[in-house]
Amino acid sequence: MLKPFLTANWRYLAMLNFAVDSKILAPHVPAGTQLDFHNDKTYLSVVGFLFYHTIVCGLPIPRHRNFEEVNLRFYVRKQPVRLAPDTWRRGVVFIRELVPKIAIAVTARVFYGEPYLALPMRSEVEDRDGIVRVKYEWRRGNKWEHLAMNAHGEAQSYAPGSHEEFITEHYWGYTARAGHAVAGERRRSERTSEYRVEHPRWKIWPADSFELKADIATLYGEKFLEPLRAKPVSAFIADGSYVEVQRRTTEP
Repeated sequence: MLKPFLTANWRYLAMLNFAVDSKILAPHVPAGTQLDFHNDKTYLSVVGFLFYHTIVCGLPIPRHRNFEEVNLRFYVRKQPVRLAPDTWRRGVVFIRELVPKIAIAVTARVFYGEPYLALPMRSEVEDRDGIVRVKYEWRRGNKWEHLAMNAHGEAQSYAPGSHEEFITEHYWGYTARAGHAVAGERRRSERTSEYRVEHPRWKIWPADSFELKADIATLYGEKFLEPLRAKPVSAFIADGSYVEVQRRTTEP
């Protein structure tokens, strides 16, 4: 059996979640998947978290084991041919992923086709005396931007079928990858990469306060400016866990 491509601990996942018009997301949906809805809504999430003790292909890479990531993602589902008709794989698609190391970004782009960008980053995490504070920052040019959240109390389990379960429990990643050019057509053909992310159910702290401070238009694109400036549907911090990212497969 092949070893996972990556293992790590993901901790203190700040998740800021927005309802979004499905028409905005439609051009980004990989072939063979479809948008995943919860209570007739599609969602866009800004997520910041920490990687700890990262191992790639069974090897710990010096100075690349502990780092931050901030990503923008949305939710899709896929019905595998070999499974029952009512069986779905629920997954995420990334619009942008920020990390602080060039080698990490290049590896993710080459092996998974993910839209990583390397920028200077830093983080502040405090979890003591019933108070949880997280702040994930990235620098573009000479300006620092950030995602921050504060919460209190004990982390809570979420109910089956809840909004929080929908956001946290998508265990697949999907990426549209360029295929071979089709003669006489401007559009490129595409294949879809699929990989599984394995982790136990997390617990969450509902956020008491939060802040997303960034130039959305230049970071993610003009189309995301309006939904990410609207009032979020939810904000919470997930405690996180050990995770395994399996090797990708690509379907024609």
